[in-house]
Amino acid sequence: MSGSDIGRETPPEIRVALIGDGIGPSLTPPMHEREGRRLGLDYVYERVDLAEAGDVDLAAVLEELEARGFAAANVTHPYKQRVLEHVGESSEAVRRIGSANLVLLGGRRVAHNTDYTGFRAGLEEFLEGRPRGRVLQVGAGGAGLATAYSLVGMGFDEVVIHDLDPSAAGALVDRFSEAARGVLRSSGGDLDSWLGEIDGVVHVTPVGMAEHPGAAFAPEALAAGAWVAEVVYRPLETELLRRAKAAGHPVLDGGPMAVGQAADSIALITGQMPDRERMLAHFHELIGVA
Repeated sequence: MSGSDIGRETPPEIRVALIGDGIGPSLTPPMHEREGRRLGLDYVYERVDLAEAGDVDLAAVLEELEARGFAAANVTHPYKQRVLEHVGESSEAVRRIGSANLVLLGGRRVAHNTDYTGFRAGLEEFLEGRPRGRVLQVGAGGAGLATAYSLVGMGFDEVVIHDLDPSAAGALVDRFSEAARGVLRSSGGDLDSWLGEIDGVVHVTPVGMAEHPGAAFAPEALAAGAWVAEVVYRPLETELLRRAKAAGHPVLDGGPMAVGQAADSIALITGQMPDRERMLAHFHELIGVA
């Protein structure tokens, strides 16, 4: 041991897990581990892939993690709603949205939703100086709960929700009607009639992912200057974004949301503030963007 090491304390190990099905390709673990080290922490992040587990006992999974000394678990598809049955406390956002992607473990488990905060932070930065009139969200599934909750609190004049299943769009509108203060409505199932009438669109369906190629709507039908925001990040440039850019529309890819949810999770787990720009650069490195 060198003289400079005398009296220096080794940081305690922080152990975090990711619970989900088919999570091998997730970039969340390496983002957490590198930023944790940059913050001077002994940070270990482990995948808990339950895709082949059959009938999953989520309570037992959480108990095992706690017994092994894990401080927290990120939670992804298909457990973001089920995990709420096994927590003692939830943030206001979780209570509103009805799903969580982070559970702080040990003692009284606390559920948080950093999908919501991560998406909102990225979109707020992107929208600086842009009009906030009418925004359309395409998709009312699980991811759409977090993004819609973000949109209703961002000062838009009107937030329109569209889904192939009109009842899903209606249910989402009903869920957030109180918080939305009259700005939230359903598309009524007619997507095409709205495309030329909006200032921007948020896309939150699986269409565009590597496993689901294509575009959920024609961005060429948007009004001049309308922006397009995406939550998919694999690929980072989806067909929707590629076509929107070719048509002259400003676009926001799924990277800021992916980084934002990870950064907000790290802050809640460790009490330290991550460097988002540093994490975004690492994200681009991981995904192969120069």
